[in-house]
Amino acid sequence: MSQLSAETCHKFGPHPFDLQSLIGVYEQADTNRGYIALDPETAATVAYAVVKIGYVECDGLRFGEYGLPLSTETDCTLAPSVADAWQGHGIGNGLFRFILADMKPIGIERMALWGGVQADNYRAVRYYAKQGFVAVGQFDRNGENYDMMLELRQ
Repeated sequence: MSQLSAETCHKFGPHPFDLQSLIGVYEQADTNRGYIALDPETAATVAYAVVKIGYVECDGLRFGEYGLPLSTETDCTLAPSVADAWQGHGIGNGLFRFILADMKPIGIERMALWGGVQADNYRAVRYYAKQGFVAVGQFDRNGENYDMMLELRQ
């Protein structure tokens, strides 16, 4: 996690920011897809994302309460992270576009943020809104959080 500041780690609970740990996360379940961006010069992990086809139970319960039940076949949840030194350099945008291109052919129609986003993480909230995510609800877990969703079908 040395790629992440204490403030970044406080905003969410990232996985360890090294290749071997991330590969282990991706191997945990066949419904997870893993994406890793490496620095071409050092091979250090600069960004990653975990995508779960479907959802984790607590997310499903909240979205159901909003009248937006999640599907295990046509919805996915996204948990991305970009190393502090690489934030604001387009790495997150590139990785996100790659993920979108990977989701559409397998029939994914909606993408939710895995575990939501902390409301006071203004940079992340703005980033997700810029990508087309819409806040669909809020909940309290270690402070106020937003559940956000992106419609992929057009």
